[in-house]
Amino acid sequence: MALDNNIISQLDKLGIATTTPTPTKSKELGQEQFLELMIAQLKNQDPFKPMENGEFITQIAQFSSVTGIKTLQESFAGFASSMQSNLALQASSMVGRTVAIPSSAALLRQSGLNGSAELPGSAERVVIGVYSQAGELIKQMDLGAQPAGMINFNWDGLDSRGQRLPDGVYQIKAEAARAGQTISLRTYTTAPVDSVVIGQGAGKLTLNLGALGSAEFSDVKEIM
Repeated sequence: MALDNNIISQLDKLGIATTTPTPTKSKELGQEQFLELMIAQLKNQDPFKPMENGEFITQIAQFSSVTGIKTLQESFAGFASSMQSNLALQASSMVGRTVAIPSSAALLRQSGLNGSAELPGSAERVVIGVYSQAGELIKQMDLGAQPAGMINFNWDGLDSRGQRLPDGVYQIKAEAARAGQTISLRTYTTAPVDSVVIGQGAGKLTLNLGALGSAEFSDVKEIM
């Protein structure tokens, strides 16, 4: 679209090139410049061709919107970078800590095997079973009647015959008896954090738990 002389003159006063600028000479249209340009356009518009002037203002407004979006994207990029730094700091503080995660696998160490079961309502009886990796029942612990909430338990590593079993990964199952029914409970186990991986994109934390594999930081029930 061709610009009349009045518009060209006003653009020159505002420091905006009327020809295609080179990358080194391009200038950004600010809010004040846009308002001045719009006022000048209204003063000098052709009453016989209002659509052309309106289209010109629309184009300038679109250009200003694109500039604003770019600035917003840069702001979000800076925010994301800051969040990534905070995430890295949080990750470094997790190494060496012990966490409780939802899992049916548990790690037996010198101090024993620690875990917990989530009981949604009071139960007449809660039983914890420890199994080998092959599914063989090794030890059964009867915790008796329990109120609703988290129920902590510890296995000392001795089987039903009193023999000490080697350290390693075992399977655990928790069941509750209530009103003549038996329900399975969600179990949680503890493990030390060996290392932490910061994911790309959403920036999620993945905890490496040695023999228990890995777990998402968002799944951690408790940090000890």
